[in-house]
Amino acid sequence: MNPIIRGIAIYLFLLVLFRVLGKRSLAETTTFDFVLLLIIGEATQQALLGEDFSMTNSLILITVLIGLDMILGKFKGRFPRLDKMLEGTPLILIDQGQPLKERMKRAGVEEEDIMEAARLNHGLEQLNQIKYAVLERNGSISIIPFTAQS
Repeated sequence: MNPIIRGIAIYLFLLVLFRVLGKRSLAETTTFDFVLLLIIGEATQQALLGEDFSMTNSLILITVLIGLDMILGKFKGRFPRLDKMLEGTPLILIDQGQPLKERMKRAGVEEEDIMEAARLNHGLEQLNQIKYAVLERNGSISIIPFTAQS
């Protein structure tokens, strides 16, 4: 198979794979995740280059992948629905102090993940101090605490 076609196919496959895995899968990398990514990287490299490990083939492939990423970036800017499909949207996990358990379960987020973000960013120690917790598009958790006026 042509390296350009292989590159596009692998790029799209990995894009879909990581989108299906969810935001949290890329936000926090454990040792296991890192090892898995190294193995995926090696398998991807072999699939992309096939038997041709020449410098020319590698440079063509890198150029194609960067070009594809730039084109996809432009399309995401023009078509908000495509952007939402590929990048997702922020997801409220705690609303007015109430944990939304079903959303948390679907997103693969535990209360402890939310409390970790609350401690790190705001020094909060209890769940009832959190007005909103939002799972952002990049997989991080934003915390909005209750204020004295709330």
